[in-house]
This record gives sequence, structure tokens and C-alpha cells, in this order.
Amino acid sequence: MTYVILAFAVLAETIGTAALQASQQFTRPLPSVIVVVAYAAAFYLLAMVLRAMPVGLAYAMWSGLGIVFISIIGLVAFGQKLDLAAIVGMGLIVAGILVIHLFSGASPH
Repeated sequence: MTYVILAFAVLAETIGTAALQASQQFTRPLPSVIVVVAYAAAFYLLAMVLRAMPVGLAYAMWSGLGIVFISIIGLVAFGQKLDLAAIVGMGLIVAGILVIHLFSGASPH
């Protein structure tokens, strides 16, 4: 269940970050409200995850997956380009998350 809650925390953080771009520096009301609500939900859900997972591991997975997902959203929704170095770097982030999940004794399985 911890990973399900973490997945929703990542989803909320990703929605909030995409809305932050769409808010155009908080000049558009609806995206601005979405930013606040989504980030509040993301941090609440992350706090719930911390009951069962060490903060370093939870934050590494939360922020790492958020980076990958928001980069994909930036590419698709906002036309932002990713170069080879960015793609390789994100691949390394995903690899790190997999190592934590599969091999770390500190990660709940």
C-alpha cells in the first residue's frame, strides 16, 4: 500500500508542476489553484508514505519519478525538447529507483 500512496503523491506533484508551468507565473487563476491543491495533496501523501519508509528513500523515489514524468509532460504538452544527456540522465534516475526498490533493505517490500 505504501507504493500506491507514493504513486499518487508523484502523480499529484507532477500535476502541480505541470500546472505551475501553465499558470504563467501565477497570472492564470485556474492553473494557479491547481498548483496549490496538487502540491498540498502531494505533500500530504508523501507524509503518509513516511510512516513506513525512510525519508531519504521516499524522497528519492518521489522526486526522481517526478522529474521523469514532468520531463515527458514538458516534451508532449509544452514542446520542450530533451537532448541525449537529459534522456541518459533520466534513465540513470530510473535505474537508481529500481536499485533502491529491488535491492535496498531499507525499502519496504
